[in-house]
Amino acid sequence: MVTAAAAGAVTAVASPARAAGGARARFHTVGRVKRAADGFVQYTWPGVCFEGRFRGTGVGIVLDDADNDYDVQIDGTTVATLVTPGRTVSWVDGLADTGHGVRVVKRTESPWAAGRFGGFVAAPGGAILPRPRARSRQIEFIGDSFTAGYGNVSDTRDCSANGGVNRNSNADLTFGALTARKLDADLQINAFSGRGMVRNYNGGDPGTDFRTYYDRALLNVEGDVWRRPDSWRPQVVVVGLGINDFSTPLNPGERWTTPDELVTAYESAYHGFLDKLRARYGPRPFVVVGATYLWNTTAFTDATLRIVQERRRRGDDRVSHWYYDDPGLDHLGCDWHPSLNDHRIVSGLLDRHLAGLPLRW
Repeated sequence: MVTAAAAGAVTAVASPARAAGGARARFHTVGRVKRAADGFVQYTWPGVCFEGRFRGTGVGIVLDDADNDYDVQIDGTTVATLVTPGRTVSWVDGLADTGHGVRVVKRTESPWAAGRFGGFVAAPGGAILPRPRARSRQIEFIGDSFTAGYGNVSDTRDCSANGGVNRNSNADLTFGALTARKLDADLQINAFSGRGMVRNYNGGDPGTDFRTYYDRALLNVEGDVWRRPDSWRPQVVVVGLGINDFSTPLNPGERWTTPDELVTAYESAYHGFLDKLRARYGPRPFVVVGATYLWNTTAFTDATLRIVQERRRRGDDRVSHWYYDDPGLDHLGCDWHPSLNDHRIVSGLLDRHLAGLPLRW
């Protein structure tokens, strides 16, 4: 299914064979990917995007993905949403015969199914131009459904009758993506709905948590390890893990018998995770430890504040605590998740927090 809007006709053809091998390398990748043997790149994290440049009246987007939705933007304007496109070349035609920019962004989460992108193809008489340069500013967002944009474009909390969560999610309109665009920064959205630092939502999938998956490029491949390119050196890392740890009461049979035991395990694991980030990125990036209001407990906020205080006591002055809440938040997304309105508000709150840090981009 192709949903088109704005200028340019959008069509899809079943075979991606027209993608030339040389064209596949002519794009800038934002997010974690893994190259396949046939030249395609594979990915599972939300918000992965591919940016290119071309000359001519049209461009083809080569995809092999029956699970995810994508937005296609030409010269900064969204011209189509590709809904589970399958193995296709989706064409944007009818453009002015001049130079253009194209951006394709994965809107949805797909932890158990990898999408595949095969590059851009020029329309007859046109050409794929050298890829855009990477941005000098980089931000990594680590989190759960709030960070991933779960159900954020829905106008109702019950999404059973309006397409479900996938049709109503857009990682490119999350607070992280909005803030990154305002700062002209490349970003990674490494977020997995329902996962916590040590405990998943309502105690689900015991024995796993967000840390089980963080090192992977492909979430659906056990033991997979993302090979960080030298070019990925974020100046800011925003961590938002804890909603799923604390938003539901402990169930009989879980590893922790009391909330205090859970808090202790959470704080210990969080310190270990921050140690991992420091080992990966060094001492210079600012790490923003985020927390928000939970209706049933202050454990999330209290624990993250203690964590930041302890890091600073140990001598790391490039860690900050960011608590966000606002009376304008309506949680009208699917299943009481943040809506587009909420993501705009939270993005503004994050903008102000970042503006207060001594960042030297």
